[in-house]
Amino acid sequence: MKIELTEKTALVTGSTKGIGLAIATQLAESGATVAINGRSQESVDEAIADITRSTPCAQLIGVVADVATAEGAAKVREQLLEIDILVNNLGIFGAVDPLEISDEEWLRYFETNVLSAVRLTRAYLPDMMHRGWGRVLNIASDSAIVIPAEMIHYGMSKTALLAVSRGFAKAAAGSGVTVNSVIAGPTHTGGVEDFVYSLVGRDLAWAEAEREFMKQYRPQSLIQRLIEPHEIANLVTYLASPLASATTGGAIRVDGGYVDSILP
Repeated sequence: MKIELTEKTALVTGSTKGIGLAIATQLAESGATVAINGRSQESVDEAIADITRSTPCAQLIGVVADVATAEGAAKVREQLLEIDILVNNLGIFGAVDPLEISDEEWLRYFETNVLSAVRLTRAYLPDMMHRGWGRVLNIASDSAIVIPAEMIHYGMSKTALLAVSRGFAKAAAGSGVTVNSVIAGPTHTGGVEDFVYSLVGRDLAWAEAEREFMKQYRPQSLIQRLIEPHEIANLVTYLASPLASATTGGAIRVDGGYVDSILP
């Protein structure tokens, strides 16, 4: 199976590290011109250098903007008038006692994890529909279905993202554009390492800390380890390709078997 994205342009939000960087890298390896997005010029430049080291022929565009804000989304739209693939990856997470989550934090999580995707989809979907081809992919989480007790505000935002994806897929029905969400399971990133240590303590070596975290907080995982970012990128790259033309309106799982249900 060969994935060919030459002549396609993709925007991956929050793509300077972690899952976003892995997705951007694989899309570039598949031939797409990829817009790398981050909040600072330094982080964007570092990500571009990182991808270029592994893929010297990569076609990359730097887009510095905070897409968690309406102003940032507008700035992206000004720089990228037309794209074929939109990957709404930007997200924040963190452990907080449910009874101590402030109104401001509830709103910040919704603004960052949900409205950022809504604004950019609203900006780019009409043109995709007019051209008769496009891909919108929203990076959700197992937390959308199995709400974690230590971060219900995060789970809420990812549940909302599933609804957003399904709704925009209906809006694009029959147009040749697909809209899907990707349910990513517990994934090994720098931010997740900090999160794991905050829960199990920092006196453990990483391998032991990971095992303890999976045992205590994610025992449902069938692979019994954290997923690596490139494993998420594998699925996203397929869904972004012409090969996935009949997959839309879905919540596609790459969760290591974490979600204990048959559907989605």
